[in-house]
This record gives sequence, structure tokens and C-alpha cells, in this order.
Amino acid sequence: MSVKKPVVIVTRKLPDDVETRMRELFDTRLNLEDRAMSAAELAEAVKTAQVLVPTVTDRIDAALIEQAGPQLEMIANFGNGVDNIDVKAAAKKGIIVTNTPNVLTEDTADMAMGLMIAVSRRFVEGAQAINRDKWRGWSPTWMLGHRIWGKRLGIIGMGRIGTAVARRAKAFGLSIHYHNRNRVAARTEDELEATYWDTLDQMLPRVDFLSVNCPHTAATRHMLSAERLSLMQPGAIIINTARGEVIDEAALTQAIAHGKIAGAGLDVFASEPAVAPDLMKLVKQGKVVVLPHMGSATKEGRHEMGDRVLINIRTWADSHRPPDRVLPTGD
Repeated sequence: MSVKKPVVIVTRKLPDDVETRMRELFDTRLNLEDRAMSAAELAEAVKTAQVLVPTVTDRIDAALIEQAGPQLEMIANFGNGVDNIDVKAAAKKGIIVTNTPNVLTEDTADMAMGLMIAVSRRFVEGAQAINRDKWRGWSPTWMLGHRIWGKRLGIIGMGRIGTAVARRAKAFGLSIHYHNRNRVAARTEDELEATYWDTLDQMLPRVDFLSVNCPHTAATRHMLSAERLSLMQPGAIIINTARGEVIDEAALTQAIAHGKIAGAGLDVFASEPAVAPDLMKLVKQGKVVVLPHMGSATKEGRHEMGDRVLINIRTWADSHRPPDRVLPTGD
């Protein structure tokens, strides 16, 4: 007698190999159009699926979870973070939540380093000059940027990604400073020759670059406020590959526009996919480099994310605890 496969609904188009394996293992309903599901479609999905596989673009809040039928037992997020999911509401209803940790570390760290160099050395402006046929040959004073070697990098959030950024930055000749909820192991500090700061306010005035690598939570929302941005050096550059909500975007825009800090490299935004018009003005002025949330966008990373989702669902289907289960904060 065949075992009935669990019903799995996937909210976005995933890599073909991942989708194929999902169809082999489960009764999987795919989103072949690769467009974000509407609120009504998500509501229908949670009334049908035993396992929902959402992505960062899907808002799985308490109101949606409340609409879920008794058959929904698992939300297997295709992503490292779970700030798009109300984990407490899911737990209250007995729904398991999982994510895909440890697969995006190197890709996101690469992006942070790339943005740091791109902003400092004006890569985007240089490329646009050629594209617009405005390059008139080499000049001793044209398109001057700043070297990053010998500068200080401050890292907010010295977890896996923050540590990977630090290793890259050290190889580029930057000295490492960091603020974290907890101090990292002494061997890591020794390896990176890193300086720990008890408070963010202590660190901010002392660094030339600031890399945001902490998750978005209630505690980190607008952690970089107007007041904190005012502590930074006028030549400082902020890099954000974490979540847009960690920075007060309006305050950041004002700080750059008024020369309080030099610029920013941003891969995430507060109201994705929208980017604030005032921020885009700074992009046109060459003070900000923006990318469309590409930090994890490698073929290798996406396939590894899919593998983690598959492992979590299969483990749950075999009546075992999924390896990447996420519990409500404080549990």
C-alpha cells in the first residue's frame, strides 16, 4: 500500500532541480508563474496545504495563520530569516516553522564586500560614464574615490555572516571593530584582530565603514536611527545586506544628502520592492549604490536553500524534529 504524500504548496518559482525533487517526494503544488501570491491566494493556500513553503516576499502574519486549516502543520521558509513569519502565532497553533540557515553566509559576505568597494571606488559611476559615452580618456583628477586599505570597518552583528565579512575585510587590509549582543570567542577575536565595543554608540564614531549584518527584530528595528547616524564620521560609508528595517531609511537619506555621512551601499530596503524617491536621487548623484536584494542570489546558494527545505520537510514527514526548526523568541 502506498503512503499518502503530504500536500506541499510553494509560493514562488524555485530552481528546477528543487521543484522536481519536491514533486517526486511530496504532493507539491508549484507556482510556475513566479509572481508573489496575493493575500487571497495565500489564505487559500493555508487552508489547503499541510506544508507551506513561503519566501521572504510572503507575509505570513498572525491574521493569515489564524485562517489556516487544521491540516497545516508546517511552514518551511525558503530563506535564512523568518521576520516574514509570525513564529509565535504559528507555535500557538501548533505549526512548526523552519528556515534555511548556514547556506547564505559566503554569498552575502561577498555582496557586502563588493558594495564596500563599489561605493568607495565609484564603480557604478565609472561604468555609467562609459555606457553613456562620457569617458574622454584617463585623467589624474577624474572619478577619484577612496582606498579601503588601512581603514576601520565596524560590524553590527558578528554572527556567521558578520564573521565572514570580517575575514574578507581583514584580507583587504581593514581593521575590524564589532558590536554584538555577546562577545565572540577569543580565538575568533585573535584571528581577526578584532576590537569589541560594548555599545553601538561607542563604536560608530570610530569607524570608516559600517556593515549591517544583524537580523530584523523588534529590538533592531531602526537601530541606526537619526541620532546614531549623527555619531558617525562625515566620510563614513554604510553597507546593508541584512534587512532594510534595521536602518531608519529616511534618516539615512537625510544624513547623506546633508553630508553627515559620505554614502551607502544597499542591497535591502524598508519597503521592498519600492525604493524611496529621495534615496534614488542620491543614487543619481553617485552617493549611494543600490542593488535589488541580490545578496543570496547565486545558483549554489539557491540550490542549497532548496536542499535545506527538502530535508526539513522530509524529516517532519518521518515524524522527527526538523533540523532547522525555529522557536519563538525566548523559548
